[in-house]
Amino acid sequence: MSESEPVITLTGVERTFTVNDRQVRALRGVDMAVPRSAFVVLMGPSGSGKTTLLNLVGGLDEPTAGTVTREGRQLNTLSNAELAALRRRTGFIFQSFALLPTASAYENVELGLRLAGDIPRREWDARVRRCIAAVGLGAWIDHRPYELSGGQQQRVAIARALAIRPKLILADEPTGDLDTKTGEQVLGLLRALVDNEGVTLMMATHDPAAAEFATDLYQLRDGQIAAREQRSAAIAR
Repeated sequence: MSESEPVITLTGVERTFTVNDRQVRALRGVDMAVPRSAFVVLMGPSGSGKTTLLNLVGGLDEPTAGTVTREGRQLNTLSNAELAALRRRTGFIFQSFALLPTASAYENVELGLRLAGDIPRREWDARVRRCIAAVGLGAWIDHRPYELSGGQQQRVAIARALAIRPKLILADEPTGDLDTKTGEQVLGLLRALVDNEGVTLMMATHDPAAAEFATDLYQLRDGQIAAREQRSAAIAR
């Protein structure tokens, strides 16, 4: 596909869940086109559909109606094996960090390479060290999560996502457990990945500071896109 084509396209996407015999419409006809190397921020109240949308893009769930397309391939046409491969090549970052508590920063990042399954073993060490250095944790490479601050733990999670060299990173409330200053540092690091590594990043968040780092800002409400703002390529600070 050409560089000008959207890397992600959602067309008429709906997602309905059954909760206690009641139908809950989490997404209601969402249309979205995400350009390559964009920092897309999804904002909105709890229950607005942000996380559901990320799960659909990540191949963790499938829509009730409509289509999700990545790199020109509709996800509903992929086999289970192809979907599993797509998930392994997507970088995921979570609010809870999702680190192994007894493993060092190095080992936690290396785990991402092990799970990817198709990265030559001879490349692991260089990739791990480069990514840990890229998030500013070279001096803490052998430290375990309990020896790191919350912000440092999230940086390890970012390094783990980056190590597989994903074209797409999906982040769900990555600053939710961080103080304001640390949260802004993490947001700046994520924006730098978009600018310097060519990564496309989609993030669901309640953090109002995230808007300053976005290239595309979406407001979700009741499962629909209520507003979209395309922002300057430069960080608005």
